Amino acid sequence: MKFTHRIPSRIFAVLALLAVMAVSVLQAQPPIQPTTDITKVPPAAQPGSTFNADAATDAYMSMIPAAAKARSDAYFEGGYWLILWDFLYASVLYLILLQTGLSAKMRDFAVRLTRFRWIQIMIYMAEFMLITTLLGFPLEFYENFVREHKYGLATQTLGPWLGDEGKAFLVNLVMAAIFVPLLFLIVRKYKRTWWIWGSIASFVITVIAVAIGPVFLQPIFNKVERLNDPKITAPILRLAHANGIPTNDVWQIDASKQTNRMSANVSGFANTMRITLNDNLLRRGSPEEIQAVMGHEMGHYVLNHVVKELIFLIIVIFASFAYLYWGLGWALSRWGDRWKVHEVSDPAVLPLVFLMSGILFFVLTPINNTEIRSQEKEADMFGLNAARQPDGFAQAAIHLGEYRKMHPGPVEEWIFFDHPSGYNRIHSAMVWKGENRQLFEPALKPATP
Repeated sequence: MKFTHRIPSRIFAVLALLAVMAVSVLQAQPPIQPTTDITKVPPAAQPGSTFNADAATDAYMSMIPAAAKARSDAYFEGGYWLILWDFLYASVLYLILLQTGLSAKMRDFAVRLTRFRWIQIMIYMAEFMLITTLLGFPLEFYENFVREHKYGLATQTLGPWLGDEGKAFLVNLVMAAIFVPLLFLIVRKYKRTWWIWGSIASFVITVIAVAIGPVFLQPIFNKVERLNDPKITAPILRLAHANGIPTNDVWQIDASKQTNRMSANVSGFANTMRITLNDNLLRRGSPEEIQAVMGHEMGHYVLNHVVKELIFLIIVIFASFAYLYWGLGWALSRWGDRWKVHEVSDPAVLPLVFLMSGILFFVLTPINNTEIRSQEKEADMFGLNAARQPDGFAQAAIHLGEYRKMHPGPVEEWIFFDHPSGYNRIHSAMVWKGENRQLFEPALKPATP
C-alpha cells in the first residue's frame, strides 16, 4: 500500500525534472538555419538550349546553406540510432514484464476483479498500456519533445505536448479495449486456425481505423477545416477535376501549433478519403510549390495507393500472424512455466506478442520502407505530369530537407528512407523539365494550325 502511494510522487518528480531539462534545451539550442530564397530559379536551372538536369540539380542543392544541411543530416542520421534504441528499449521492457512475472500478476489482478473474460482483458490492457507508457516515457519525451525542439522543428510547449500525449493514450486505450478482447475471443474459439481469422479481423480493424481517422481521430489533435482562399483552392480544384478527382473541397490542418514541418497527405478510405495540406505549407510555400505538392498527393488518390497499401498490408498481416502462431507456441512451450503463461488465449501473453512483433518489423524495416518509397516515387511522377511545376517540386524537396537528409548513399536510402531522397526528387524534376522544354520556352511551343 505504501508503494502505491509513492508512485505518483515519483512520477511527478520525474516530470518536473524533464520539464527543467526541456527549458534548458529550448534556451540553449537555436533552430535550423533557414534556407535562402528558393522561389528564385537558379541560373543553371533556367530553361534553355544548354539546360542540363545534373547541373540544375546541383544548382538547387547549392541553395541549401552548409549549416542547414549539416543540421538536417545530423537530425536524420540520429533517427537511425533511434530506430535501434526504440527497438531495444521496448524489447527489454517486454522481457522484464515476462521474466519478473509482472505480466502474470497483472492478469491475476484482473481475474480477481471480475469473472467476465472480456472485462478481464480490458483491465489487463489498461494495466499494460499504463505501465509501458510510463516506463517508455523518458525515451518518448526525449525523442518527440526535447530532440524536436533541439533541431528547431517543434513549436509546442511542454503543457500542450503532454496534453496531446494524454489524448493519444486515451484514444489507443479505447481502441484497444474494443478490439483486443475480440482478437482473444478468436484465439479461444479457433485454437488451430486463429491466425487466419485473426488476420482477417485485424485487417478489417485497420480499414475501419483508416476510414475514421480523418473524420473522428485527427480533429482530436488538430483543427481541420475547409480552405476558402480562392487564390489557393482554384488551381488545386482545377488540377483535381482535370484528373478525375470528384471533390470540391480542399482541407487544411493547423499543424503549426505542433511543428514547423511542411506537409500534405492523403487520408481516409472510400467516402472519407480527403487530401489535406498543413498551414505551414500555406504560410511558407510558393503557389508553384503548393500546386506541386498537391499534384503529388492527388497522385496517391488517382493511382489507388491507399487500396494498394491495404493489399500490401493484408499480406504483411497474414505473414505476421503465421509467424506469431509458430513463435508463440514455441516460446510458451519453452518458457511458459517460468512466465506463468501457458496459453495463447491468456492476456498475460501480450508482452511476448509485442516482443515478437517488434523483432519482425525491425527486420522488415527496409522492405516496408521500399514499398512506401516506390509509391512515393510514382506519386512524384504523377504530380510532375499533372501540375507541371518542376521548380515548385524542387522547392518542396528543399523544404522537406529541413528534417530529411538530402543526399544519402544508395544503401542508406534503401534501408532508412520511406520517401525518395531530396536529391533524387530534385533530379527527377529537372529531368522532367529538360524533357518538357517546350512548356517553358515559348520558341519551342508547337505552332497552332
